[in-house]
Amino acid sequence: MTAAVEIDAPAGLVAWSVEVDDPGDLLSWLPAGQAFGFLRGGDGLVGWGEAARLVTRSARDGDSLAADVRALLASMTVRDDVGLPGSGPVAMASLVFDPADAGSVVVVPKVVLGRRAGRSWLTLVTPPGAVQIPALRRRPTAALAPVRARIASELPSEQGYADAVAAAVVAMRAGQLDKVVLARAVDVVADEPLDARAVAARLAERFPSCYTYVCDGLVGASPELLIRRFGRHAESLVLAGTVARGETPAEDEALANEMMTSTKYAHEHRFAVESVRSVLGSLAAEVDGDATPQLLRLANVSHLASRVDAWLPAPAPDALSLVTALHPTAAVGGTPREAALASIRSLEAAPRGRYAGPVGWVDAHGDGEFALALRCAQLDGATARLWAGAGIVEESQPDAEVAETTAKLDAVLTAMLG
Repeated sequence: MTAAVEIDAPAGLVAWSVEVDDPGDLLSWLPAGQAFGFLRGGDGLVGWGEAARLVTRSARDGDSLAADVRALLASMTVRDDVGLPGSGPVAMASLVFDPADAGSVVVVPKVVLGRRAGRSWLTLVTPPGAVQIPALRRRPTAALAPVRARIASELPSEQGYADAVAAAVVAMRAGQLDKVVLARAVDVVADEPLDARAVAARLAERFPSCYTYVCDGLVGASPELLIRRFGRHAESLVLAGTVARGETPAEDEALANEMMTSTKYAHEHRFAVESVRSVLGSLAAEVDGDATPQLLRLANVSHLASRVDAWLPAPAPDALSLVTALHPTAAVGGTPREAALASIRSLEAAPRGRYAGPVGWVDAHGDGEFALALRCAQLDGATARLWAGAGIVEESQPDAEVAETTAKLDAVLTAMLG
């Protein structure tokens, strides 16, 4: 264990995975309290309880954190009757955006339900001799009832955000950086405690192609896969460039075509793809991917998207090691990386915490999936902070970036209120 990481775990943990009948909607099994999940299209993992927890107490050393997680999972006695990525013990992780900040969280749930490739399983992680089959119950439908809430504050105001965008553009024209992603937040206060399970369920229903995640109060639906590592194959889906969906099919097509042919969006997207290919190129035996960006349509916005594939050497670096090498990419930070981080710290009105940081899971074999924590809210009882950001390049227009972040905030706000 490194000095920067605090680990709370009993010695001699035992993990046992067994195949079970298809449980249906995985989110519906989550109990109240600490819940974890990472799903896409209904498949994935949900977990609850805490068999072990790691929390960073100072600036994150990515290699050290990955090593601590590997050591923790390797220390367990494992019986895995399933043998799929995500079976056996898994660590659910949500890392801070800024490597200079503390507050990353890694939890090994006591109970995990998983489904992949038409197979489902249950994993229990317990101290030696303490195996107990948990009582599994579906969530009551009342948890999905709409809630009333109001926006208490904006960080910053729309005008303040427009001013920050303008300042970033000035810095780019002066040659100080090429791209920076700037975020803004809104604080929401509800009439009753907010339920992460209900928010996640609404997001999963509206955005089935996104990665729905729940981890330590952070809940969201991200379209962006930072990395998936299964065996020696790794892949990333890089997004940069966003427009709102049109009110009619013709308007929708026109907006998408405008983005696909825009120099501004091509500029923004190229930086994001190059940042991922550069890192994977230094770690992998071979890197391939889309030669040109594709169009990814979601319920409320369309993105430019590029897939990057990598074939790793043997032994392959584990998923969390790949995460800490890649993050922050230019899709959520900017380029050059250090100049972009300095601009974010200077121009944003509030620290991001775990917004735009990696969120996902890694298992004892090093397989795992991590998205970027976008379209999200940090819940705390009846309050929540919602985040959204936009990539800024020299051609960016402040009003357009305000509109883009508003559309992204509205998607989470709608899911929260039901």
